[in-house]
Amino acid sequence: MPDRSAARDSAEPGRAPGAGRPVRRDRRSVQMAYDTFLGTGSLAPGLDPLVAASWRRSRRSGVDPDSLRAAADLGDRELDDYRTTHPLAPFMPLVRDLVVDAARDDGLVVAVSDDAGRLLWVEGDARTRTTAERVGFVAGAVWREESVGTNAPGTALATRRAVQVLGAEHFSRPVQSLNCAAAPIRAADGRVIGVLDVTGGRAAASRVALSLVRATVASLERELLARGQGTPPAGVATGRRPAVRLLGTPTLHRPDGDHRLSQRHAEILALLGEHPRGLTVEELAVLLHPGDLSDVAVRAEISRLRRVAGQLVTGSRPYRLAPGVRSDVAVVREHLAAGDTTAALAAYAGPLLPRSGAPGVERARAELTAEVRSAVLSSGDPAALDAWTRCDDGADDVEAWALLVRRAGHGSPLWCRARAHLVVVDAALR
Repeated sequence: MPDRSAARDSAEPGRAPGAGRPVRRDRRSVQMAYDTFLGTGSLAPGLDPLVAASWRRSRRSGVDPDSLRAAADLGDRELDDYRTTHPLAPFMPLVRDLVVDAARDDGLVVAVSDDAGRLLWVEGDARTRTTAERVGFVAGAVWREESVGTNAPGTALATRRAVQVLGAEHFSRPVQSLNCAAAPIRAADGRVIGVLDVTGGRAAASRVALSLVRATVASLERELLARGQGTPPAGVATGRRPAVRLLGTPTLHRPDGDHRLSQRHAEILALLGEHPRGLTVEELAVLLHPGDLSDVAVRAEISRLRRVAGQLVTGSRPYRLAPGVRSDVAVVREHLAAGDTTAALAAYAGPLLPRSGAPGVERARAELTAEVRSAVLSSGDPAALDAWTRCDDGADDVEAWALLVRRAGHGSPLWCRARAHLVVVDAALR
């Protein structure tokens, strides 16, 4: 292996960021530090702080340093469908122009991942690709730190910064014959939507490799900004109108017209709306079905949903709603948070997916109904109470009817209506 002591990823060559101690990145020093860390858990002085922190995270995650768990759990067709709808797909020609062609000449492989560490495109030098494939560095595989330990794409995601990982700095021994440099790619709104990585031998350990990655990412981010990426995805309604209707007939609102959603697709969107941080395929399976729903079945539904709704769902580990996507459920909650009960009731067209038996949806439905009811009763507003008792959820709410009698003007039409209803209920209970 070549001496990599000259390669650095800090602003000051040979120095730890913000520190006075020289950083040692030659293979012998790093290998000794690595063996000591695995044996005792102690970190040798002079190790790159970024690498040291990543080793600690890798160890806490239970990564086996002697084997790889780079999961490649998408079929070819599902991977193709996902790549087609990813926000970076339109920019791959630019990546190829800026870095892939040059990478081939230097024996490098270029990879682009999503925001969850899944490699979407792996292109470049054929011989290096063969070497990378032996350790599972292939399209569809997930290279997060939690899975495979310290590596440039995964560590760039974990730290949200450009990194260079050289040889023995990788936590997994099978990868230590490679060097890599990577940087996160941000959309116009600042969120990370992917990572650009170059991997290979001596060339990937150079300053030039990291500079090339940074320059390419800067060009991509300028293009993303120019095209307005980071706003709601193409094909999704914008403005005050919610993109998805889940109260009533499940509907996707698009500029080219409304599209009725299947029950399963609506359930997936409802659950992702309830979990802004995202859901793994395993979590979705549990929330979607009270019995045994396979991960494969969930992925297949996500793939079909993406064909219908484009970029409405992003990522894969976990899956998330795209930023800016609003449902009518979110609109109701926005009004409740603002204390506008009247507006919340106007947006509350009925229970959340009333025909769904998915455990997660049933819980979300009950919670939303309880939130609306609580706001109505707390307000004591006769108009809000009247609207609540006219909807399906409030039609049999005796407490709401009784409160309406007390709050409505004695002898008013609202008072008479509520009083008559309570008389009928009282008679029925005798």
